[in-house]
Amino acid sequence: MAMQLRATLGLDPWDVFHQGITERTPLSFGTVTIAVGAAVLLLWIPLRQRPGLGTVSNVLVIGLVVDATLWLLPEPDSLAIRIPLLIAAIVLNGVATGLYISARFGPGPRDGLMTGLHKRTGRSIRLVRTGIEVTVLATGFLLGGSVGVGTVLYALAIGPLSQFFLRIFSRFDREAAASPVVTRGTAPTDSAEDPAPDRI
Repeated sequence: MAMQLRATLGLDPWDVFHQGITERTPLSFGTVTIAVGAAVLLLWIPLRQRPGLGTVSNVLVIGLVVDATLWLLPEPDSLAIRIPLLIAAIVLNGVATGLYISARFGPGPRDGLMTGLHKRTGRSIRLVRTGIEVTVLATGFLLGGSVGVGTVLYALAIGPLSQFFLRIFSRFDREAAASPVVTRGTAPTDSAEDPAPDRI
């Protein structure tokens, strides 16, 4: 998030939304991120999603870390630095999504909304994630958030990237579940947070 903010080539859809709220309130960007994360958890109720350690950590930690990273990370002037910074930010977000959802400690509020809708509707992760991102982007833009080429690239790429990395990291989960050590009593159990990788 901080890398894409510093690239200044357009925010990802959720951050367009966060910035739009920031523009209309006295709250910091990180504080708005925390508040929105907590509010999105309310949408989990009809989807019967259950929060976990990863969910709570996401709500409490992300906003604080973004504010700290923005303080530490300078804003580059050169486009030759800003473009790779943007691309790296988008790819790393896809990697992170696959990693922490596959870890089964509970997805963050936004990704839990994605996996919950995926399971309830039967639609692919790619389609659900893209739909959420486009909806949030439109709302954030109306609130005054910054939109640019990075916004479009993120909105189009994050769904396929999330699906791709979930497939990769879910293979390790299945291999662990089949190992002798795990099958003797430590196998992870299916939960409401499981993104059902076989159907992704």
